[in-house]
Amino acid sequence: MKAVFWSFFGVRKRKDYESDAARLNPVHVIIAGILGAAIFVTVLVIVVRLVVRSAAGG
Repeated sequence: MKAVFWSFFGVRKRKDYESDAARLNPVHVIIAGILGAAIFVTVLVIVVRLVVRSAAGG
């Protein structure tokens, strides 16, 4: 998960990237990426709903 988290931000040291590429299972990376994207989208939807609710109610 840590490797996928940092790749979402595009910040990764070459040494760490090469280490991850050598030992990570691609299936696990894909699953972690999908899970990370789902969490990211869910957080965005919640934030937008809160902002829209406060703008419409106030």
